[in-house]
Amino acid sequence: MHAFDVLGDPVRRRILELLVAGEQTSGAISAAIQDEFGISQPAVSQHLRVLRESGFTTVRAEGARRLYAVDAGPLAEVDAWLDRFRGFWNQRLDALGTELSRGKRERRKET
Repeated sequence: MHAFDVLGDPVRRRILELLVAGEQTSGAISAAIQDEFGISQPAVSQHLRVLRESGFTTVRAEGARRLYAVDAGPLAEVDAWLDRFRGFWNQRLDALGTELSRGKRERRKET
């Protein structure tokens, strides 16, 4: 499955957002996602499986618990794709920075 197909689903994106804070149990993830999206535990498990099989997460067993963590590898594919577009927003951000600096200079002159 292509990285954007995986990230195209809001539930999977939210799971990754939860995991950015660090490793979490499947139970904690399921509880948070069930509360936010109102989906069943088996549906959350399917999303976790897609993330695991596509390489976005890793899972390790600790007794009966399953601990999930982000694996940044597939995010490099997304980053590489986005890199082609960075020039568009970097120019605009640079221009915004220039205008903000100009405005600060003007306010200092007025006082």
